[in-house]
Amino acid sequence: MKRGKVNLVVVGSVALDAIETPMGKRVDVLGGAATYACASASFFTRAGMVGVVGTDFPERERNRLKAFDMDLEGLQKVSGATFRWSGVYEADFINRRTLDTQLGVFEKFNPELPKEYQKASHLLLANIHPELQLHVLKQATGATFVAIDTMDLWINIAKAALVKVIKKATLLTVNDGEARLLTGKHHLRDCAEALLGLGLKYVVIKKGEHGALLFSKKGIVIVPAYPVRAVVDPTGAGDSYAGGFMGYLAAKGSGKFEDLVDGLWYGSVIASYGVEAFGLEVLEGLTRKKVEKRYGDLRKMVL
Repeated sequence: MKRGKVNLVVVGSVALDAIETPMGKRVDVLGGAATYACASASFFTRAGMVGVVGTDFPERERNRLKAFDMDLEGLQKVSGATFRWSGVYEADFINRRTLDTQLGVFEKFNPELPKEYQKASHLLLANIHPELQLHVLKQATGATFVAIDTMDLWINIAKAALVKVIKKATLLTVNDGEARLLTGKHHLRDCAEALLGLGLKYVVIKKGEHGALLFSKKGIVIVPAYPVRAVVDPTGAGDSYAGGFMGYLAAKGSGKFEDLVDGLWYGSVIASYGVEAFGLEVLEGLTRKKVEKRYGDLRKMVL
């Protein structure tokens, strides 16, 4: 059942991955930042996906995306091969080795927002080149809450453009290593203060299984991670986290501090489900009822 207009737009990669973890190996796993984020957001709102796939992208995978009730008008299909990534996770499920990256059509990805998407109030710019993020921002005339993600590569080779994006955003999400690399500081409070000084309202610094820290002018909030019994595949956990909290915020039509904190708890819950199997396998069978149950369990553990 459709839930009306798109009020969250997610811009990022769509991929077919080959993943090996201590729990097994899979090939042609439907992945990518936009995939995980949109799927996670779907438990709260209808997200519009902006990405690109090649002519080799299977129709069955497109149907899997449709089953999440995400809008696919912004998903381009062009001549060439779909982005593919191959990697192996170490025993700690944190460190991983990239075996192969084939950008395919993603190398020349030029994100264009459909007219309806341009009016959306919430925008999530996943991990793509900062120049492309700036290109999207020029089109997103209705966006009142903009969250961005990045990585060490862009910090090293495109920092000036990244800083331009940050200055136009509402929230930045990075891990602790990226925060230190971006600011040149060590203590996370100092990192966050430097980033808030660029004009951001919020900074979320992720610490994997140890949760995340939300920094704002109102103070610091610690958001715990749900203690998963058995991790199977951590790929896309950060994107699921971001999609979950942005989906919640978009559903509320909000950018309020209190709603953001609650959304981060939900993001933590969605991400915890996602890592329990390869790719989207758990999210495809997940219900809002199960999300609420784990959300309640997590709150009880902490409060």
